[in-house]
Amino acid sequence: MKKYVCDVCGYVYDPELGDPDNGIAPGTSFEDLPAEWLCPLCSVGKDQFSEQ
Repeated sequence: MKKYVCDVCGYVYDPELGDPDNGIAPGTSFEDLPAEWLCPLCSVGKDQFSEQ
């Protein structure tokens, strides 16, 4: 699965790890993240991420 990086702060969303602190299970692809999911570091939306 592809990783995505936040254009604002550099946080990398790794689908293999998910975002368990925010209820996202490991193995969740970026495309399958809920629309309301925000970057855990700077709180921007998915539209501020680029494929790594």
